[in-house]
Amino acid sequence: MKTLSILVRNPLSLIGLILVALVVLSALLADFITPFPEHVGAVVDFSNFNQPPHWPNVFGTDLVGRDLFTRVIYAYRISLILGVVVLALAVPVGVAIGLAAGYLGGWTEYVLMRITDVFLSIPPLVLAMSMMGLLAPTLTNGMIAVTVMWWPWYTRLVYNIVRSEKEEGYVLAAEVIGASKTHVMFREILPNCVPSIVTKMTLDFGFVILIASSLSFLGLGVQPPTPDLGSMVAEGAKYLPDSWWLTVFPGLAILVAVFGFNLIGDALREILGADQ
Repeated sequence: MKTLSILVRNPLSLIGLILVALVVLSALLADFITPFPEHVGAVVDFSNFNQPPHWPNVFGTDLVGRDLFTRVIYAYRISLILGVVVLALAVPVGVAIGLAAGYLGGWTEYVLMRITDVFLSIPPLVLAMSMMGLLAPTLTNGMIAVTVMWWPWYTRLVYNIVRSEKEEGYVLAAEVIGASKTHVMFREILPNCVPSIVTKMTLDFGFVILIASSLSFLGLGVQPPTPDLGSMVAEGAKYLPDSWWLTVFPGLAILVAVFGFNLIGDALREILGADQ
C-alpha cells in the first residue's frame, strides 16, 4: 500500500497507472464495451468497408468492413495474455538458474552462465524470428518463441545480485546453523532479489507486447482473423496515407500499453531502489 500511495503521488507514474488500468480494463470488459464483438472473427461487411472514423465506428473500419475499435480492444486481450504467460514461464526459469549459478559457483556457475551468455549474444528479435521460422505461426508458438528469448535476462539479473549477497552476514549465519543450500537460496537470498525482479517484470511487460507485435508485423505471430495489433499495423501500412486509420489506431494502442508499463516500471525502480 505504501508503494501504491507513492506511485499515485508521482505524476508520471500516475499517468502510467491510468494507462495500464485502461488497457487491462478494456481487455477484461471487451465483450461489454465494444459495439461489434462479432467482428473479432471471420466476418465481412463490404457495404461498410474501409471507412474513416465515424459513429458508431469510432476508429473506422478495415478492408472487409469490420469495426477497428472492436478489433483493437480484443487485440489488447491477446497481448496481455501473451505477456502474462511469457513472464510466468520465463521468470521462474531465469530466477532459478541465476540463483543456482550465483550461489553454488564452480562448474555449475560456469556451465549455466555460458549457456545464458549464448542466448544473450543473439539479438532477441532475431532469436524469436528463428524460433517462429521453425514453428507454425500461432499464439501458443509465439509465446514459446518469446519465452525462449526472455529467461536469460532474469538469469543474469539474479546472478549478479546473488554474487553480491552470498557473502552477507545473514547468509553466512544461515550456513553456520546448518541451513540447506535450497533454504539459503530460496528463503534467504531470493527475497532480497524480489524488488529488482518485480521492477524488471513491469518494464518487460511492455517490451513483451512490443516484441510480440513485431513478430506479428512480420507475419510470424498471431494469424488472421484473430485480431492482433502488429498484424493490423502491417496490413494498414500498405494503404498509407489514404487509409491512415488502419495503422494509426493499432499503433497508438501499442504505444499506450508500452508507455504505461514503462512509466510504472521506472517509478518502481526508483521507489524499490530507494527502499533497499
